[in-house]
Amino acid sequence: MEHLDEALGIRTPAPRLSWRLPGGARAQEAYRLTTDNGWDTGWVDSGESLLVPYAGPPLASSQRVGWTVRVRTELGESEPSAPGRFETGLLWPEDWTASWIEPGTMPGGPKGERPAALLRFEFDVARPVAAARLHATAQGIYEAFLDGVRVGDAELTPGWTQYDARLQVQTFDVTTSVREGRNALAVILADGWFRGQTGITRAADQWGDRLALLLQLHLTHDDGTESVVGTGPGWRSSVGHVVAADLIAGERVDLTRLPRGWERPGFDDAGWDDAAVVEHGYAGLVDSPAPPVRRVAEIVPVSVTRIDGDRQVVDLGQNINGWVRLTDLGPAGTALTLTHGEWLGPDGDVTTDHLRPAVPFLPEPLPAGQVDSVVSAGVPGDVFEPRRATHGFRYVRIEGHPGELSPDDVRGVVVHTDMRRTGTFSCSDERVNRFHEAAVWSLRGNACDVPTDCPHRERGPWTGDWQLYVPTAAFLYDVAGFSTKWLRDVALDQWPDGTVANMSPSTRGEGRESPVAFLNGSAGWGDAAVIVPWELYRAYGDVQVLEEMWPTVVRWLERTERMAREQRHPSRAAARPDPAPHERYLVDTGFHWGEWLVPGEEIDDFPAWVAADKGDVATAYFAHSARLASRIADVLGRPGDAARYAELADRARDAWRAEYVDERGRLTPDTQANHVRALAFDLVPDALRPAVAERLVELIRKADTHLGTGFLATPFLLPVLADSGHLDVAYELLLQDSEPSWLVMVDRGATTVWERWNGVSAEGVPHESLNHYSKGAVISFLHRYTAGIELVEPAYRRFRVRPRPGGGLTSAEAAHESPYGRIESAWTLDGDRFALRVVVPAGTTAEIVLPDGSVDGAGPGTHTYNCTLEETPR
Repeated sequence: MEHLDEALGIRTPAPRLSWRLPGGARAQEAYRLTTDNGWDTGWVDSGESLLVPYAGPPLASSQRVGWTVRVRTELGESEPSAPGRFETGLLWPEDWTASWIEPGTMPGGPKGERPAALLRFEFDVARPVAAARLHATAQGIYEAFLDGVRVGDAELTPGWTQYDARLQVQTFDVTTSVREGRNALAVILADGWFRGQTGITRAADQWGDRLALLLQLHLTHDDGTESVVGTGPGWRSSVGHVVAADLIAGERVDLTRLPRGWERPGFDDAGWDDAAVVEHGYAGLVDSPAPPVRRVAEIVPVSVTRIDGDRQVVDLGQNINGWVRLTDLGPAGTALTLTHGEWLGPDGDVTTDHLRPAVPFLPEPLPAGQVDSVVSAGVPGDVFEPRRATHGFRYVRIEGHPGELSPDDVRGVVVHTDMRRTGTFSCSDERVNRFHEAAVWSLRGNACDVPTDCPHRERGPWTGDWQLYVPTAAFLYDVAGFSTKWLRDVALDQWPDGTVANMSPSTRGEGRESPVAFLNGSAGWGDAAVIVPWELYRAYGDVQVLEEMWPTVVRWLERTERMAREQRHPSRAAARPDPAPHERYLVDTGFHWGEWLVPGEEIDDFPAWVAADKGDVATAYFAHSARLASRIADVLGRPGDAARYAELADRARDAWRAEYVDERGRLTPDTQANHVRALAFDLVPDALRPAVAERLVELIRKADTHLGTGFLATPFLLPVLADSGHLDVAYELLLQDSEPSWLVMVDRGATTVWERWNGVSAEGVPHESLNHYSKGAVISFLHRYTAGIELVEPAYRRFRVRPRPGGGLTSAEAAHESPYGRIESAWTLDGDRFALRVVVPAGTTAEIVLPDGSVDGAGPGTHTYNCTLEETPR
C-alpha cells in the first residue's frame, strides 16, 4: 500500500494499492478491488496493477480498511488475494484533543551537552480494551513507554523534516500493553535534530531552543465505546539519568541517577515539576511515506583488544551507522567512555582526527564527536544502549573498564531506515564482490531517515549525493517512500527565486539568511529536484511524485534559464565584451561545486575556486534537466510544456557545443569528466561521439589507465565507455587496484566507500569520511552491464537482459525485486561457452541480448540460453 509494507496511521485520503499477478501470467486484462467498508470497483478493464488509488467511501480518522483484489489474465479469473490492510491516523486538526507540553524545567546547557527530559503521566482504564493506538510526535526526538514497555521499535522519532512546515506523527498499536486499572505513559525527550547539533558547522537550535511533546492515546473498549488520554495538564517532568544527548556529540548516561520504575504506574513523582502546557497547534502534522528508522541488525565484534591498562578497542569488522550495546558495565561507580571511529592509528588506538570538520570558513577544526559515556550503578541486568545518538564507526575505544571485555559483552547495533532489500549481485571476482558490499553498506550507513553524505563528520542530507546515487539505490533497496519523504522537504526548502538548497531539510545556519547562502543552488546538486523524481518514476512507475514535484522542477529551471539570460561570468565578459547569441543559454555564473573531489585536485585558494567559471558543468546540467523536464511533462500530459522544455534543452545543448567544442571537434576543458558528461548527456553530435569516446580513452591511458572523475561524472564513466565500444577499458578501470581506483579501497581494508579516492593513504593515514556512498554508484555498472539487467519501461514492466562479460570474469549473477516481481540474470563462461539463465516475473516481458548478438523475446518464467563466443571478453 503506497510504498509501505505496514500502513498504520496514514493520512492520505486516497491511498494507492498495488498487487502482483499470479505466477506465469503474461498480462493483466482487468482487476476488481473490494474493501470491507463497502467499496467494490466491479471489473475494471485495465492493465494497471501498481499504485491504483483508493476511490471508496471517504475515510475517517483511525479507520482500518481491509481489501482484496482479483485479476483477469490469459489464465482466467484469479481467486481473491490474501487480504491487505491499511489504517488511517488522525486526519484532521479537530481530531486532536491533547495539548502540546514542555518540560517544567527546560533541559539546558551548552549545545551537545544538554540532558534529556523525562515526562510521565498516570491514568486509569475502567473497562477492557479491544484496541489501542498511540499517536505521537515531538519537537526533539522521543522514546515512549507504556507501563514500562517500550512503545514500538522505531528509532529517532519523529524523524528529520523541515520542521517549520512538516512534523511527522507516528501511530503505534499498543493494544497488548494497556491493561485495566492503573497505567502510565512515559517519554524520554531529547534534542535530536530540532535543537541539537547539525551539519559540519555543528549549528544548534536550528528550529527552536525548547523541547515539546504531543501524545494522544485512543482506547476502543470491548463495548464499542472510546476514551482518549493525551498530553496536557497533570503531566510531570524531570531530568534523570540521560545527562547529555546529542546526535553528533553523543550520549552520556549516569545509571546512578536513574529513577528506577519511573516509566511504570505507582512511581512517586512528587518531587518532579509540572509539565507546561503550550500552544503549538496542529498544522503541519503529517505521516511519512517512508519506513521508520529501526535497529535492523546486530554485529558480533571480531575482536576486543586491550591496548593499555585503561583502554580496550572493539573491532566490529564492518563500518556501520548506529551504536554499541554494552552489557558488562562494571561495578557500581565505574565510569566508561566510548569513542567511536572508522580507523585505527599506528598504535592500534581509535583515531578520529580525520573526522573533525576543518573547512575554509571555520576558524579551527571542530570536535569529531561520537563519544558516549555511562556510569554504572552496579545493578545486574543494566545495559547501556544510547538511543539518542548515532555514530559512523567500525571501532570503539572503551576507557575505564576494570575487567577484560569480550565480544560477548558488546554488540554493534546497525541503525537505519528499514528499507526492504530488493537487489543483489555477485561474480567470480571476490574483490569486486567485496567492493559491491562496501557500496551497499555505505548506502545503509547513510539512509537514516534522510539520505546523508556521511554518518559522522557532516551528516548532511546533500541533494547532489542522492541524485547521483538514487538509480543504484533503487536497484538495491526499495527507496521509493524514503526518497518521496525527502523530496517533500526539497520542495519546501526551495527559495522564492527557484534556488534549490544544498541540503534538505535545510537549516537556518546554511539557508538563504546564512553567511554561506551563496553556496546553494549548484548545478548537479539543485538538479536533484528534477533527476530524483524522474528516477523514482522509472524505478517504481510513480507518476504522483512527478506531479507533486513539477512546480519545483519549473522554478528550478526558470532560475537556471534566468541566470543564463541575464548574467555573464566576468572573465568571459572581459574576453568577449559583446556576448555571443548562444550565451543566452550558457550558465556560467553563480556558485557551483563543479565535478568535486577530482583525484589529485586540491582547493588551495578557496575564494578563487568559488569564483571560477564552471559553465561547462552547469550548462551540461541545464541541458540534461531541461530534457528530463520535457519527458516529465510528456508523462504528465502537458504537451505544451514538453515542447517548451525540449526546445530549451536543445538551446542549452547548442550553447554548450558552441562554447566547449572547438572547430576540430575537441572538448574544453579537456578532462575525463567533461568527456564523460558529453557522452552521457548527449551533448555532442552523433558524428563526434566516436572521437569524443576515443579522446576519453586517451585521457584514461594518459593517466596510466586510472580514472580522473569526481562526484558527478563517476557514475557514468564505465557505462559510456561500454556503450561507445570500449567495454575492455571499462573493465580495466573497474579492476584497477592502484590509486585512484575502487579496488584500492578494498585492498586497504575499506568496508564502506571513501569520500576521497585517497581516503586511506598507502601509509595507512585516513582522510575525511570513510563512509560516503557517492563513488559507490559504479556498482550500477555491475547490475546493468555485467549482469545485464536494464530497465526499459517504468517499474521494469519491460526490461532487457544484456550481459556484457569482460575483465576475465567467469560468472556473474544479479537479482532485483521489481514492483512486478523478481528478475534474475545469472551467467557463466567456460572457455568460449556462455550460458545464461533469466527469470522474468509475471506481467512483464524481457528482451534477451546475448554476447554473440542474438536476440530473443521472453515472457514470464525461467529461460536458459547458450552461445559460443569467438573470443573470451577481457
